[in-house]
Formats: sequence, C-alpha cells, structure tokens
Amino acid sequence: MGQPKPLPLVIDLDGTLVLTDTLHEQALGLAQQRLWQVPLLPVWLLRGKAQLKQQLAQRVPLDAAALPYNPSLLDWLQAQKATGRTLVLCTAADQRTAQAVARHLGLFDEVLASDGQANLSASRKAERLVQRFGHQGFDYVGNSRDDLPVWQAARRAIVVNARDGVLKAAQQHGNVIHVIPAQPPQARDLRRMLRVHQWLKNLLLFVPLLAAHQFGGAAWGTVLLAFMSFSLCASAVYIGNDLLDLASDRQHPRKRLRPFASGRVPVVLGVAAAPLLLAGSVALGWAVGPRFLAWLAVYFALTCWYSVTLKRVVLLDCMTLASLYTLRVVAGGAAAGLVLSHWLLAVSGFVFLSLSFLKRHAELRPLIERGDNAAAHGRGYVAQDAPLVQMLGVAAGYAAAVVLALYLHGETVQALYAWPHAILVTVGVLVYWISWLWLKSHRGEMHDDPVIFAVTDKVSLACGAVFVASLVLATVGLPW
Repeated sequence: MGQPKPLPLVIDLDGTLVLTDTLHEQALGLAQQRLWQVPLLPVWLLRGKAQLKQQLAQRVPLDAAALPYNPSLLDWLQAQKATGRTLVLCTAADQRTAQAVARHLGLFDEVLASDGQANLSASRKAERLVQRFGHQGFDYVGNSRDDLPVWQAARRAIVVNARDGVLKAAQQHGNVIHVIPAQPPQARDLRRMLRVHQWLKNLLLFVPLLAAHQFGGAAWGTVLLAFMSFSLCASAVYIGNDLLDLASDRQHPRKRLRPFASGRVPVVLGVAAAPLLLAGSVALGWAVGPRFLAWLAVYFALTCWYSVTLKRVVLLDCMTLASLYTLRVVAGGAAAGLVLSHWLLAVSGFVFLSLSFLKRHAELRPLIERGDNAAAHGRGYVAQDAPLVQMLGVAAGYAAAVVLALYLHGETVQALYAWPHAILVTVGVLVYWISWLWLKSHRGEMHDDPVIFAVTDKVSLACGAVFVASLVLATVGLPW
C-alpha cells in the first residue's frame, strides 16, 4: 500500500501570507482614489464587516503582484506543493482580493473567502473548514488571535509571524509543528518611518538667523522649538504620503523597501502615529508664536495638497517642492521675528527648484536605462522628458548663482561684511556644486533624494565647507 495522501494545508492571507492587512490598504486606497466616498465607510461597516470588505474590494482592487509576501512562508509552501499536497487559501478578506492573490501565486487548489454576507474569520472560519474537511481533517497556517479556534479544529498548527502571546496560546493546544518567527518593527524601521534623516531639511529654519548675523541670543532657542515643530509635522506628512503612495513605492526598486511598502511596519501604526505627531507639532508651534504657526499651517496644507494631487502634475510638482523648501526659510524668519530679504528668498527658491528637478531626473533615469518610454509610476513624467527636466534644473541652479552674484554687488553686503570680496567665492562654489550634482545625475549616479546624496557625498561636503569658510572670512575680515 502507498503512503496516505497528506491532509490539505490551509493558509491565512492577512499577516500570514502577506505582511500587511489588505483591508487597511484598501481603505487607504479609497482615501487616495475616491476621497468623497470615505464617509460611506461607517455605513458599510454597519451592514457587517463582510459588506465593508466587499465594497472596498469592488472599488479598490489591489495589485496582487506588488503585495509584500512573506518570503519564508512562500518557500515553505512551495516545498509543500512540490510533494503533491493540496493548498487552500482561506481568508477573511473579500473573495475578489483572495482570488487575485491566488491567480498571481499559482499555488492554491482552492480559495475560501468572505463573500459580502459572511465574514470568514475566527470561529466562523473554523466551522467552515470543519464542514469542508472534517474535524482535524486539515492543517492550518495562521498568525493572529482570531486563528486560535481554527488551530483548535485543525490536526496540526503552523504559526507564522505571530506575537509571543498568540504563539503561547497556540502552543497550549499541543498541535504546533512549525513556527516561522515574527519580525517586529525594529528601531531602524521606526526611524525610517519617521524619516528622521529628512529633518536635516528643517535646518533651513536657522538660515534667517545666520543671514542676519545673529549668532546668539534667545531667538536661537525659539527657532530650535520651531525646528522640532517642523520636524514632527514633516514626519506626520511623510507617513501620510507613504501610506497613500504604497502602490507607487512598491513599483520602485528602492522605495519598495520602505517600512510600509515592505510590510515591516503595519499601516495601522502609521495611521495612529500621524495625528499624534501632528498634535505635538501644533503644540510646539503654538509655543513659538502665532506667525510661525500660520506658516506651519501653510506648509502642512501645501504638503498635503502635494501628496494627494500636485505630485502628479508635471512641472507644478517641482515648483511646489521648491516652495516647500523656501517655506522653511520663511517660517524660520517668522519664528525669529526677522524680515527676510527678497534676495535670500530668490536664491533659495532657484536652488530648491534645481534640486526638485534633480529629484525627478534621478527618478526617470531607471526608465531611460531600461529603454522604457512609459510614465513614471505615480508621476506625470515619461522617460523622454528627462533631457528637458535636466535643462530646466540646470537653468534654475545657474539662475540662483546669477541672483547671488547680483546681490553681492549691493550696498547691503558692503554693510554686513568686513571683507565683502571673500564672499564672491560662494558664487563659484554654488556653480560648481550645481554642475556636479547634475553631472552625477546625468551619469545615473544620483540618489533619488538629493538631500541624502548631498550629506553623504564628499564633493558636496567639501563644497559646503568652502562655502561656509568664505562666509566666515567675509564676516571677520583679514587678520592684518
């Protein structure tokens, strides 16, 4: 006699096969694609969770190929499939979502899912599986507390990506035969979620103090509070942007590794963290003063508009990014109680416009190298726009240098600096740095975030050192 056929292996979807929750992602997708329908969410929920899932699945179909799958579990399932074992996908997600995943993976012999009437979760899932395969007539792969009654009804339990409390509760049944451990968010993942490295941009708030030659005093403490307020606000916006940009990020070779896109951090954590960060930002902004708080509100509103709409509008997206950089300088002046020079705003605006075009050009480079003329995902540009984007970016950078050179010939400079001729070096440094950045992008060697490139690039750091040294020399003058 041959070996008895192994029992069917039943696998859960959310948090098990994929490192995310498809319901949460579809709710976010609705907010991005059909914002006016978000108020309908509680109405659908009142009709039952299965109805909510069905309505979302109809309106926001997920790209199954882009979902963050659990690689360890997939390898194990493929090995099980190779033995001839029957694999069943059984999930509380809507059947449209489950069928899309099954078609993409090509592993499953059968799919059981919520159908708009019954939410196939917890005890209801256990009853359905017992009805289909009999008590202990299947093995089950799951991850959450809702899976405990299913593991009780199964012959063997496979626990995947579960918290310690869930794993201990599952082991009490005595039928756990395999564990694929969870990978909870690490401190590094949380830092990346907050984009702490992007707080460097908020150092622009101190530029008005430096430009006014105020190198001490109480204003520095006030601007430091403003810096923290802007940083918390920026983190809240970055989280919101990442949540709304999941589909685009997963199409990108580097951005797919971001905490939410990769499934390293659950999207629900981002949804909870963003309003808390924003509340902290407003509290600090209130302590700085009403003028600063008003500019913070403008920054937040413009950033949200950019995240939802403007980043998909060609040219206007780069102008908006440049405005967001310049707003930091304006907000710093408001926090310090300083009136800003139009020269400073003009130079800043052109430099930031050049960097914004540089960011877009770096994003288009992979399409050029692949010979792909398609549009960049989530953006309004196509690969053939790259030469024009490059031309506009170089022109904006050189315009900044021209404005700076004109400013240096004015009477204000003669009054502010002990040796004004030394500051002329900054014009050459700016021209060289802009040219260097665009040369690197032209060669395909530019990071798609120019700020990260600048703080890690030796040439950029050297340019910054020479720029600062020339300003210091111009301020203090020659020692003889």
